[in-house]
Amino acid sequence: MTTLVLVIQFFFSVVIGLYFFSQLRTQQLNRNALNKDSVKELERLRKLRQIQLTQPLSEKTRPAQLSDIVGQEDGIKALRAAICSPNPQHVLIYGPAGVGKTAAARVVLEEAKRMEFSPFHEASKFIETDATTMRFDERNIADPLIGSVHDPIYQGAGAYGAAGVPQPKEGAVTRAHGGVLFIDEIGELHPIQMNRLLKVLEDRKVMLESAYYSQEDKNIPRHIHDIFQNGLPADFRLIGATTRSPEEIPPAIRSRCVEIYFHSLSYEDLIRIAQGAIQKVGYDTEGGVCELVAKYAQNGRDCVNIVQRAASVMQLEFRSRILIKDVQWVLESGKYMPRYFKKLKSGKRLGVVNGLAVSGSSGFVMDIEVTAAENSQGTGGIKVTGIVETEEISGGNQKLYRKGTAKASVDNALTYLKRKYGVNLKNYDIHINFPGGMPVDGPSAGVAIFCGLYGAVFGLEADTLTALTGEISIRGNVLPVGGVAAKVEAAKAAGAKRVIIPKANYQEFFDNEEIEIISAERIEEVVEALYGKENGAGTLLAIPAQGNVASASAAEI
Repeated sequence: MTTLVLVIQFFFSVVIGLYFFSQLRTQQLNRNALNKDSVKELERLRKLRQIQLTQPLSEKTRPAQLSDIVGQEDGIKALRAAICSPNPQHVLIYGPAGVGKTAAARVVLEEAKRMEFSPFHEASKFIETDATTMRFDERNIADPLIGSVHDPIYQGAGAYGAAGVPQPKEGAVTRAHGGVLFIDEIGELHPIQMNRLLKVLEDRKVMLESAYYSQEDKNIPRHIHDIFQNGLPADFRLIGATTRSPEEIPPAIRSRCVEIYFHSLSYEDLIRIAQGAIQKVGYDTEGGVCELVAKYAQNGRDCVNIVQRAASVMQLEFRSRILIKDVQWVLESGKYMPRYFKKLKSGKRLGVVNGLAVSGSSGFVMDIEVTAAENSQGTGGIKVTGIVETEEISGGNQKLYRKGTAKASVDNALTYLKRKYGVNLKNYDIHINFPGGMPVDGPSAGVAIFCGLYGAVFGLEADTLTALTGEISIRGNVLPVGGVAAKVEAAKAAGAKRVIIPKANYQEFFDNEEIEIISAERIEEVVEALYGKENGAGTLLAIPAQGNVASASAAEI
C-alpha cells in the first residue's frame, strides 16, 4: 500500500514538474520572440529617424531671440515686464493668428532664465499645449492638462492594477512645474478643465482622488501615498494665447492674469518678414517682390508660406531669382485676397473726417460716407446702411436684444445736431453708409458720424491728416472709448499728423514727436479743432441740389 502511494505521488510530481517546465519554456520562448520583435522594431525606428526632409522655411525663420519678432514692440515690452521679474505673473496674450504670440512666449522665458533675480532657472521647462486638441473625458478617466488617476479596473493597469493600487498620472501642469505652461487657444478649454486650472493656479498643486485609495492600505507604495496626501507639485506661470476677444474669455481666468495685446502686422512689418524669409532661403529677388507679398499676406505665417512657394516655382524653372510673376502665380493659385492698408494724403476736402476703428486688438481706419441733399418739400429722412441694427447679449440663461450701438450713435449725433445747431432734419435727405462689406458696431462711431454730418450739412472742409475717435452723448459730451492706444498706432501708420480723442482716454505716453494728440470733453471742441474756430458756430450754408458728400470713419469698441 505504501509503495502504491509513493508511486502515485511520484507520478503527480513528474506531471506537475513537466507542467511548470512547459510554462517556463513557453515564457522563455515568448520572451525570446518579444526580444526579437523589439530588436526589429528598434532597427526600423532607427532607419525611420535617419530619413529627414529639408527643414521647412517656417522653422528656419522661427524667432530665436526678441529682435527676431517683428512689429510687436509694445507687446514684447509688456510680456517681459510680466515674466522677466522677481515675481513673474500669469499672462493672457490676445491677438490674431500668425503674429508671434507663441514665439514671444518662448524667447521671453529664455531671457528670464538668464536673469539672476528671476525664479526661473536653466532647468525651467516651456510646456506647450493646444486647447483645441486637448482630449478631455468628463468621466475623469483622462485629463492631460491637470492629471488623472488610472484605477485598477482600467484595462492595461499592469502590475499596480493587479495589486489593486490606483496609479496617479501627471498632467501638463505638473510637467511645467518650475517653468511656463503655454496654452494656445486657451479660450477653447472645456469649462471643467478651466475651473480645475483656476484651482491649480491658486493652490500651486494638484490634488487627486480615487475610490480605490485607502490611507491604511499597506500594499500601496509610499510614493503613491505621498501623491494622494500631499498632491502633485504644479508651481508654474501660465501664458495663455487666444485669437478671441477678451469678452469671450471667462472673467475668473482674466482676473488672475496680466492681459497683453498683440496687434495685426502692418504693411511695413510684413515687408520685413518677407525680406527675412528670402534672406533665409538665400536667393535673389526682383524689385517689388517683398512689397507684393506684404500686400496679400494676412500675417507673418502667410508671408513665409508665399515666399517658400514662390521659391519652389523658381527652382522648378531652374532659376536663381524670385520674380514678381512667381509671387503672382502663388497668389492666384492660393486665392489670396489683398489687404487694405489706408494711407492718408495731405490736403483739405469737403467734410472728410478720418476716424479710428479697432477690431480685436488691432486699430485701423474705417471710412463712412455721408450725403446731405436739400429737400425743399420738408419730407427729408435718414437712411443708414452697413451697420448692426440689433445686438444679441447673453445674460445668464437668457438672450437679450437691443438696438445696435452704432445705430444709437447715429441717433445721438442727429439729436445733438438738431438741438445745438438748429438743423431741421426734414429739410435734408441724409444717407450714411458704412462701406467695407462688414457690419459696423460700437458706440465710438458717434464723434466720427457727427463730424461727417456737420461737414455735409454746413459744407466745410477739414484737414485729411487729422483722425478722431470718441462716443457722443445726446448732450454733446465726448465719452471715453476702448482701444485708444491701438487706434493711435493705426493713425500713425496711416500717416495722420493729429488725433482727437476723448479727454478721459488721454495718457501721457500718447504724446510723441510723430503725432499730435488733442483731447476733448465736448463735441464743440472737436468741431473747432477739426474745422476751425470760425466754423464752430454751425452757420448753415446753401446746399447744392446734389448735396454735399462727406466721408468719416466709424470706430468700434
